[in-house]
Parts: sequence; structure tokens; C-alpha cells
Amino acid sequence: MTVRALVVSDTHLRTAGDLPASLFPLLAAADVVLHAGDITAAGVLERFAEFAPVHAVLGNNDAPYIGMLPERCAVDLDGVTVGMVHDSGPTAGRPQRLRRWFPDADVVVFGHSHLPLHEPLDDGGVLLNPGSPTQRRRAPTHTVAWLHCAAGEVVGVELVDLGA
Repeated sequence: MTVRALVVSDTHLRTAGDLPASLFPLLAAADVVLHAGDITAAGVLERFAEFAPVHAVLGNNDAPYIGMLPERCAVDLDGVTVGMVHDSGPTAGRPQRLRRWFPDADVVVFGHSHLPLHEPLDDGGVLLNPGSPTQRRRAPTHTVAWLHCAAGEVVGVELVDLGA
């Protein structure tokens, strides 16, 4: 069986009621939700949890979640280790830095920049930034990502364009 993880970051919402309608069909199809921080509004993770289990890390704008969420975590998805952090630091040296932080991760999910990224690593790992479903900033569109895992393997990664 393939685990379908909906990967989200940087929602930056005032209230959970501000979630974009385009997210709901994706949430309904998810087996698990991974949120890479900057949730900002209380209730967002609870709303996501109505659809699937949620794993999240603390972002730099997550005052409602201080003391409740870790800054970094690792999650097992059917034998695939996914490391999660909000801010991966500067672009220069990012792969090496994330490997130091998550040496055993098959995938490292991060956010903060709002710029979607799916980058395979030389060692077979994957870096994944889903972008943002609500604040595209310098990205051309709003985005999230799918991470598909089965029997200890990453079987697919897909950046999903939610439109401008």
C-alpha cells in the first residue's frame, strides 16, 4: 500500500477558516499531512487532523504553537524516514547542512522560503519544500506537494500547482 503524504508549509493564516478551498480535496485524499511550519493560526492543524493524522514543526511565526511543536522532527512513513524543519538556512550549503541535521532521512521537508523545491541528492535522498498554499511571495503560484512512500521507498514526489 502506498502512503500519500500531503506536504504543506507556510500557511500564514489568521484563522483556520481562511484555508483555501483548493486544499480540501487534497486533504480528503491524504493518508497523512506533513506541515513544515508557519501555521500561524490556532486551529489549522486541528482542521487538517479532521482529514488525516498530522505531523508538524514549529515555524518562526508560530506563537500559538510554542511549546507544543518541535523545531525538528523525524517521521516514519511506511519505512521511509522523513526529516522536518521549518528554516533550512541559506541556500548555500543547504544539502550538506540538512544532511548533518537529518543523517538518516530519506527525505527532508522544509519551508520558510515559500519557494517550491524538489531536489534529489547525490546520496539518493530528497529535499522537498512544498512552497505555500496561501502566500506565494516570489513563487509563480501557490503550491503544496505530494510525497508517496511504499515499503521503505519513495515512489513519487509531486509539486502541486494550486494556481495564482
